[in-house]
Amino acid sequence: MWPKRSQQVHLQDSFRSRFFRMGVQAPRRLLELAGQSLLKNEALAIAALEELPMELFPPLFTAVFTGRHSNILKAMVQAWPFRCLPLGALMKEQQPHQETFQAALDGLDVLLAQEVRPRRWKLQVLDLRKKVHQDFWTVWSGTRAGICSFLEPEAVQPMRKRRKVDGLRVGPKPPSAPVEVLVDLCLKEGTPDASLAYVIKKVKQGRGLVHLCCKRLKIFAVPMQNIKNILKMVQLDSIQDLEVNCTWNLSTLGQFAPYLGQMGSLRRLLLSHIRMSSHTTPAKEEQGVSQFTSQFLSLHHLRELYLDSISFLKDRLDQFLRCLKTPLETLSITNCLLSELDLTRLSQCPNISQLKHLDLSGVTLSCISPESLQVLIERTSATLQDLDLDECGIMDSQFTAILPALGRCSQLTILSFSGNPISMAVLENLLRHTIGLSKLNHVLYPAPLETYEVDYGTLHLGRLAYLHARLKQMLQELGRPNMVWFSANPCPYCGDRTFYDPEPIPCPCYLPA
Repeated sequence: MWPKRSQQVHLQDSFRSRFFRMGVQAPRRLLELAGQSLLKNEALAIAALEELPMELFPPLFTAVFTGRHSNILKAMVQAWPFRCLPLGALMKEQQPHQETFQAALDGLDVLLAQEVRPRRWKLQVLDLRKKVHQDFWTVWSGTRAGICSFLEPEAVQPMRKRRKVDGLRVGPKPPSAPVEVLVDLCLKEGTPDASLAYVIKKVKQGRGLVHLCCKRLKIFAVPMQNIKNILKMVQLDSIQDLEVNCTWNLSTLGQFAPYLGQMGSLRRLLLSHIRMSSHTTPAKEEQGVSQFTSQFLSLHHLRELYLDSISFLKDRLDQFLRCLKTPLETLSITNCLLSELDLTRLSQCPNISQLKHLDLSGVTLSCISPESLQVLIERTSATLQDLDLDECGIMDSQFTAILPALGRCSQLTILSFSGNPISMAVLENLLRHTIGLSKLNHVLYPAPLETYEVDYGTLHLGRLAYLHARLKQMLQELGRPNMVWFSANPCPYCGDRTFYDPEPIPCPCYLPA
């Protein structure tokens, strides 16, 4: 015979008090035995959920999921006493989980179909991401402090009876709130993801009560129609991080553009390897670029923009920049062709005034006057933390011109300019200009011109060792021995880099000293 309601509450409070007072580590074996005993009787386990203390839900759920007790799992989803169920953190690649995963979604389906929801139900987010909330499950089997930190404020308060007037509820019945199913999507060719297919099926059957949300979306080589079919099921304003790594042409990018414009919460955008078709007329090309860049007007939270190997960017960078609505923190334009006008417009853009990370690696700057780059660095000098000018073809005269601007970058922590033909004299001059930058701690510089063989262009490690020691001695004399300078340059034959910090890690082609 079950105890009376008042006795049940008293027993729960008493057990909870002892549970916190003892901590989890001491009675862990007892909890495991109790859980194992409960799981032997499925009907009893399901019936006990109504009165089970909330702090026992996570360890019991872990045991249920690992043991693949599908029916109990369905019931636990319906009775889950927390706002979020981080199911993805329990799904390990090496362990089959499809059956239990589907059982969890089936439990959500049953929950949403009920007109009268369970008394303890608080579930609002079913999180299927695998690399977040790992600490949720470990903390609940850890220390007392960790447990208290995960208790939701409303769950700690004692339960109160709902007010009634003449036996009736006050006010109309509130509408059922939708539950968010949170995933990270990676769309690529190959075997379809069975878990994603099942999620989409449940979203379609959810009658608007299941919202598929995605914070991170990666798109690789996938037919555009497949991408459209999936994005139609996603709450696009939930996407915060988007990577498009596709060899699309401009017309395909135009088909994707309307979806980008609906991603109003987007903070990070990476666009890579977009090319122009040889059959595109200049008018169509201009129309396609405008159609895409105009979507930036809707991205009010964009902070990081990465443009890599974009073939139509030359003389059009301004079309991207003038559509930006907010200041950028990161701007990466790599392996693209830019004109003098592009760099000038970039240095004049009002949205770079708060830039922390600037990457122009692989952009040829040898034919561009250094004034534009100098102005760009000066405009960002108050906030710039990371500057990457690798493989830009910058020579001594250009680098010398930007040294005063570099010396004013008070927040700079990392400077990288490997792969440029720079002499030892310019490196020494750079060191003198930047020695006062207290936050600068890593400089990745190219092997100086003096370290190469004249006839073969092969790196001579003995000379590099000598010049590296010379820089190190200068750092000691100037009072910055902890500032790390190390060299890296690609081998002209194999393309591998040779690093020296302080011992050489050479490519196979090096010439011994």
